[in-house]
Amino acid sequence: MKKILTLVLVSALGGIFTLGTYKLFLEEDKPVVVSTTDANPTFLPTSNVNNLFNSNKELTDFTIAAENTVNAVVHVKNVTISSGQMTFEDLFFGRSPQRAQMGTGSGVIINADGYIITNNHVINNSDELSVTLNNNKTYKAEIVGTDPKTDIALLKIDADEDLPFVTFADSDNAKIGEWVLAVGNPFNLTSTVTAGIISAKARNLDPSGKYTQSFIQTDAAVNPGNSGGALVNTNGELVGINTAISSQTGSYIGYSFAVPSNIARRVIEDIMEYGNVQNGILGISGGALNSTFAEKLGINDTEGIYVDSVVEDSGAEKAGIEKGDIIKEIDKVKVSKFADLTGQIGAKRAGDIVNLTVSKDGRLKTISVTLTRNETFTLPLVGMVKNAKKEDLKKLKAPNGVKIIQLNDQYESYWIKNGVKEGAIITSINDTKIYSVDDAQEAVKNRSSYEPLRIELINSNGEKERYNFK
Repeated sequence: MKKILTLVLVSALGGIFTLGTYKLFLEEDKPVVVSTTDANPTFLPTSNVNNLFNSNKELTDFTIAAENTVNAVVHVKNVTISSGQMTFEDLFFGRSPQRAQMGTGSGVIINADGYIITNNHVINNSDELSVTLNNNKTYKAEIVGTDPKTDIALLKIDADEDLPFVTFADSDNAKIGEWVLAVGNPFNLTSTVTAGIISAKARNLDPSGKYTQSFIQTDAAVNPGNSGGALVNTNGELVGINTAISSQTGSYIGYSFAVPSNIARRVIEDIMEYGNVQNGILGISGGALNSTFAEKLGINDTEGIYVDSVVEDSGAEKAGIEKGDIIKEIDKVKVSKFADLTGQIGAKRAGDIVNLTVSKDGRLKTISVTLTRNETFTLPLVGMVKNAKKEDLKKLKAPNGVKIIQLNDQYESYWIKNGVKEGAIITSINDTKIYSVDDAQEAVKNRSSYEPLRIELINSNGEKERYNFK
């Protein structure tokens, strides 16, 4: 046992001696580094989201806008009575079955007297209309007037008290990227608020060009029951009337569209003052320039609206606008697409004056144009027609009718081959005598989908002809 302990002790002493010798003679000296870092180190965030706002004062507050709006947005219920399917019992007893269909949407109170603005498609074909306020009071509503072109309708309810309402903002001052709230009253759930930004302005959703639209686009969540509701800025002022969504499923996917408040306001003011909408037109047709279009036309300019034709007797023609001119601005607002132009004109009425900045042969010129009433209509298969003057009728010995001023591009060769040129007079559509473009529009509108289009006209040679199109 003593021998073992002695062996362990000798081994330990040998190890200590060896390590001491290494430390003393062989290992290099290394300086000791003292850290000068603060006890509380600074960390850099991996995301800069929290740095967007440096103080609470810069945070956007939606509460005031919501409080100023929710009580002025209402639920609109539309009941339509339609014919139901006839049963044997109905036939036997001579009954006419009827079925009630209900549609819903939203509306915005615009004054204390109970005038409400909504979408035309919300109240279209209604037999009964009712409006429910945010306090759950329900009133019967009457239609004051509608404008299908802008999808705007004006309703009136008789309440027993002054109602909360939303004031109009100038939608021209709305900026892309600006915060907005979409306020609706869908499915009778009382007002619902969603937030987003203005994604774009002057959007046209009609690729056919039949309607000249100019919507505000937003990413605030808007679903079908919000149609007719309010799009407001952070002050709670009305920027637009929510109208449509872009969706294949019928649900919100990130794009919604509103009629600008300037256009909606002009429409309802016309309805209240005149009983109808006093639409004004510039009197041109054309398209927005781009590199491809400019190259095709043989011009160097790639921005603005190219004037392809000017309507006879329109304000544009009287002011000296000509084919080949390029419209750069309207009332100092730059136009880069046709919806920019129509958006500005849509907020005005016949008789108003607009100032156009026009490029004529490369030189900029300011031209004042007085907007005129729309006296043109695009007749299917034929082209553009306008109200005929007495001398137009007298020239072809026509008792009545509208004048063809531009043939349909697709069928132009057909008409010219049959002796029909610009200047011919259409006297009848589907056996209805035509005296104005309003008559022509009404005749086409009342034609059923399976009914052929029958046109009676006096051609450029003064010959009376009839055409049937299936």
